[in-house]
Amino acid sequence: MSCSLFAIAFDYSLFRRSYFYRSRSLRKSAMVPPPILSLALPSETGRVLSIQSHTVQGYVGNKAAVFPLQLLGYDVDPINSVQFSNHTGYPSFKGQVLDGQQLWDLIEGLAGNDLLYYTHLLTGYIGSVSFLNTVLEVVNKLRSVNPGLVYVCDPVMGDEGTFYVPPELASVYREKVVPVASMLTPNQFEAEQLTGFRIVSEQDGREACNILHAAGPAKVVITSINIDGDLILIGSHRKGKDQCPEQFRIVIPKVAAYFTGTGDLMTALLLGWSNKYPDNLDEAAELAVSSLQAVIQRTKNDYGHAGFDSRTSSLELRLIQSQEDIRNPKVNFKAQRYN
Repeated sequence: MSCSLFAIAFDYSLFRRSYFYRSRSLRKSAMVPPPILSLALPSETGRVLSIQSHTVQGYVGNKAAVFPLQLLGYDVDPINSVQFSNHTGYPSFKGQVLDGQQLWDLIEGLAGNDLLYYTHLLTGYIGSVSFLNTVLEVVNKLRSVNPGLVYVCDPVMGDEGTFYVPPELASVYREKVVPVASMLTPNQFEAEQLTGFRIVSEQDGREACNILHAAGPAKVVITSINIDGDLILIGSHRKGKDQCPEQFRIVIPKVAAYFTGTGDLMTALLLGWSNKYPDNLDEAAELAVSSLQAVIQRTKNDYGHAGFDSRTSSLELRLIQSQEDIRNPKVNFKAQRYN
């Protein structure tokens, strides 16, 4: 009996080794069927190429954008402009920075397999002029494949009067990126850098949107303007070159806490909802703001229940726990159209 069992085991071992070698041989031969292009089953919602930062731990950049867009039904292919252990607000971080040539290598790899059809390009944090110039080449390449590509640009430069990228990026954004963008989502400081226009009132915000429209993008959302202690989002949609833009405001409550990744999440949500409501940017912004605020409140509450003081700590977003708030947000923040 034992000899029989040994023979069976021995034969099985031979089979496994034979199958292993045969599988390797097949892979090298023409008998292996070619892969089916992922584009053979196009997304009904859209296919997004997202070029942003990435952290192993936490939710900023692509980590804050990819998952929400997938929840909203998009196929998303991320390229990480940096890959860090954690965001730079921690005492230390380690990681790698992608350069322009490495970005272009990835694009050429996709092109070589006919995988460059995208409906949307999303860009966020970019840390150098050379990388940003390569992104512009990517825009041209993608539009040579799909002339209708929608480019959503979050021109990440800084906030509250302070740059956290090299200041020379501002002129590249202003002179080269803005003219080819479909939608811009700057904050107040970034809108000022792009327009050279100081924003101290709602009317200033609306005028900044007009300046940006004249340079290129049909949709502009200044995601937060601090006016007399209030936070206001101003959105603007110019539906035709000879048409006055439709403009609106959403009042956003100030939350006594500091979060990372909220701008990245907001731009992703604006892309997601504006594509679903292409002629109603105000409705898309209502959904995006309501979703973001729900995530923020859940994050603040969860950390508070765990004994953390949200006023003295930088909080990582509770993104996974907020899936329903992303998929089906309850609209608690309404847009008011300007006359």
